[in-house]
Amino acid sequence: MFKEKKNITQVYDSINHLLNTKGADNNSYKISKIVREYNYRMLIVNNENGQVVYSSEGKQGLMYNDMISTLEDMRKIKRQISEKGYAVVSGSDKESTGTSINLLGYFDNGYAVVINTPMESIQTSAVLSGRFTAYVGALLIVAGGIAMYIYSKQFTKPIEEMAAAANRMSNLDFDVKVIDCGEDELGHLGESLNELSSKLEYTISELKTANNELRQDIEQKVQIDEMRTEFLSHVSHELKTPIALIQGYAEGLKDNVSADEESREFYCDVIADEAKKMNRMVQKLLTLNQIEFGNHQVSMERFNIQELIQNMLSANTIFFQKENITVEFHEPPTYVWADEFMIEEVFGNYLSNARNHVLKNGRIAISFQRIENDLRVTVFNSGSHIPEEDLDKLWVKFYKVDKARTREYGGSGIGLSIVAATMKAHGKQYGVNNVEGGVEFYFDVDCANA
Repeated sequence: MFKEKKNITQVYDSINHLLNTKGADNNSYKISKIVREYNYRMLIVNNENGQVVYSSEGKQGLMYNDMISTLEDMRKIKRQISEKGYAVVSGSDKESTGTSINLLGYFDNGYAVVINTPMESIQTSAVLSGRFTAYVGALLIVAGGIAMYIYSKQFTKPIEEMAAAANRMSNLDFDVKVIDCGEDELGHLGESLNELSSKLEYTISELKTANNELRQDIEQKVQIDEMRTEFLSHVSHELKTPIALIQGYAEGLKDNVSADEESREFYCDVIADEAKKMNRMVQKLLTLNQIEFGNHQVSMERFNIQELIQNMLSANTIFFQKENITVEFHEPPTYVWADEFMIEEVFGNYLSNARNHVLKNGRIAISFQRIENDLRVTVFNSGSHIPEEDLDKLWVKFYKVDKARTREYGGSGIGLSIVAATMKAHGKQYGVNNVEGGVEFYFDVDCANA
């Protein structure tokens, strides 16, 4: 309405200028053009003689009579008109129930004028404009919401990833890393989380090592005297036979018991073979002694036990092919906490034991089994069962179930004792079972949070 009142005054000013320059008769066309442009109704009357100078409605229409009636009411607002020469008022259209905007006034040449525009068109425009604004507003709200969601996800996604990584780290899973770290503050936070993960893994590794050492120190003082006595006793007994053989064959060579070259060479081979066996036994005894006396510290570290086993199997491939032994091992990469060197020694003794006792053209199978927080590694070999009364004695130093067969492949009876000592140092289970078709040995390692 404000704009419409402004427009109607501009029309008044334009026509007033035309009338001042050339008069109403000479500008009738231009006046009609202005009126049609704004869709106004207009009546111009000579105020002196009451003659109609211009009527946009003609002299026969109802609008004409209505404007004549409005013109007669100008005296009621004479005071308002006298200030500007015109007055813009709202009035009722007698032709319709709507209202209208009227400009009542006088031109500079004295002519009276009525300019009328109905309110209906203004109201229609206002309604349409309101609807359009509502539709556009709703569309902008929806589009803005979608844009806001997409834009906010660019910020929340890395934060959610970091939250997930932090949650996994709180459960001691240190393999998680924050990827795609940018150069902004969130990127620096992601790098800090990655660094924290690495330091926590290192610290926990040190703590596990320290805890294990403390437990061993307590046990060591109780067992040390007992182990010395037992060790000397077993060493004396085990070395008695090879020393006697070496002494006997050496004396035979010295006394020329056998004169032929072949016999002398045989005597020398026996002496060398017994010496090698004694050397291997001494080395194993030293290793066992170090573990049992605590001189070999258990260094807890995180490593892939599947890779360790696979490498050891690959190193024995030629032997397996030569004896036509089938080896089965299909476990996925698995990480554990233990002393990698000592666990390699344990598995090596199990594998050597299986290799020496497996039937020709037989089968060796290695498998994993998850038992709560531990991983059980099982080594199976097809072959004869071990007598039940001997199962618990296998872990005793120098104990041999079949002494003749053990001597055939050079066994000293210390390998499984090293396994027992190593697993006790780790505080984990180990053992042997007779199963269908053969024998299986097993040991457990810590896989919690690995």
